[in-house]
Amino acid sequence: MVAKTFGSAVSGVDAKLITIEVNVGQGTSFFMVGLPDSAVKESQQRVESSLKYYGYRMPRQKVVINLAPADIKKEGSSYDLPIAIGIMQASEQVVFPELEKYLIMGELALDGKLRRIKGVLPIAIEARKKGFKGFILPKENAKEASIVNNIDVIPVETLQEAIHFLEGKEVIEPMVTDTRTLFYDSIEESAFDFADVQGQENIKRAMEIAAAGGHNVIMIGPPGAGKTMLAKRLPSILPPMSLQEALETTKIHSVAGKLGASSSLIAQRPFRSPHHTISDVALVGGGGNPQPGEISLSHNGVLFLDELPEFKRTVLEVMRQPLEERKVTISRARVTVDFPANFMLIASMNPCPCGYYNHPDKECVCGPGVVQKYLNRVSGPLLDRIDLHVEVTPVNFDEMTSDRKSESSKSIRQRVTSAREFQQARFADSPEVHCNAMMPSHMVKEVVKINQAGKTLLKTAMDRLGLSARAYDRILKVSRTIADLSLSDEIKVEHLAEAIQYRSLDRDGWAG
Repeated sequence: MVAKTFGSAVSGVDAKLITIEVNVGQGTSFFMVGLPDSAVKESQQRVESSLKYYGYRMPRQKVVINLAPADIKKEGSSYDLPIAIGIMQASEQVVFPELEKYLIMGELALDGKLRRIKGVLPIAIEARKKGFKGFILPKENAKEASIVNNIDVIPVETLQEAIHFLEGKEVIEPMVTDTRTLFYDSIEESAFDFADVQGQENIKRAMEIAAAGGHNVIMIGPPGAGKTMLAKRLPSILPPMSLQEALETTKIHSVAGKLGASSSLIAQRPFRSPHHTISDVALVGGGGNPQPGEISLSHNGVLFLDELPEFKRTVLEVMRQPLEERKVTISRARVTVDFPANFMLIASMNPCPCGYYNHPDKECVCGPGVVQKYLNRVSGPLLDRIDLHVEVTPVNFDEMTSDRKSESSKSIRQRVTSAREFQQARFADSPEVHCNAMMPSHMVKEVVKINQAGKTLLKTAMDRLGLSARAYDRILKVSRTIADLSLSDEIKVEHLAEAIQYRSLDRDGWAG
């Protein structure tokens, strides 16, 4: 007899339907076909042990399992449960009257208990799209899958539970989550607040501009000046995520297996801070079965690279294309996968190896040419893609001990959100552009209009700093954001002047 169950394979951040066909006939061998990897093939031992544990038998006949379509590689241990159910049906030990109405996934332990799996959210979305009545999965994953509506999410803890449910002997209530309530309840939560930061008003201003326009930032300053502290608080002033953005972000974290058992919807903008020993594959994504890297896990949020010059040159260079295109394409011989990577890059670095070049009080002990050599570890093309270069100076004792309350993230976020609304109205006809930083070059010329005084100021700055055409575009985009924060339709000279000053690394003072 041939039995069919349905599972799914995750490719990139999307899922594809997999049909698991089980045939039990004459013979004594066990075959699994359809491009399974080692983890899928090993399911034979887990399935056999689980069936025996609950008093069922593994057929001592010829068992052929086909995972269709056969040209898609199947990976991981999440096919254990649909294979076990298929064997039970094909060997006629039980009858499942509504088997074809459910998509089934789960990894089995040797005692038949179910373990959590990766990529549940895109699988649940695919199951709903294909018109399945329900999705049977491990209880630990149910909360994550339940944010998809219009499909019954059936949480099971053991193989026995799944069998009884499909036989109709046991009723399992579907897990239901009110996605909108969950989203709006957790949208305002933030562990960090700009009110904790004393002084550094100019850096807070730069962060506000970056958040309002989606611009990338690099902070240059001595150790202990507050660079990391400021970077960690940036997500708290970014506009709240939309429900669509939250689902996109959750999907990526689900595929990467980064969601905890109690997690469901990610309503906070992600903040990722990889160590400088990271490899280029871990940063942009990849592997035999392409997995999202740190830049994709930062999608709709912030990627913070602390001590930027300490990162390997190859690691930094692979970021150049994703910074422009807002996605990363991983190509392999058999498959090409796109991962979204629309993130804000926040980098920090010391000005020199000892950390005290340009320090107001301490003297730099680096030898001649060492400062320039240190700065040259970060390539010019990468620096060109960073809109704001901000010099961070240490906070003095008076500011540190001041009783004056700093402005909270909530009030800064209100201004940022107003500026973003300004931009959304402007880019209403361009669905790919959501903020000023995303404007392509041709759009910059149409949107950013400057008067004659502004052109003169910009020409002087270009000549003096020797800026590239890309840096020129960046200045225009930042000046447009500054004008948006002022709720001004016109870009004034003072807006341009402020934008130009955020090019610290282009100035002569940083020539080493």
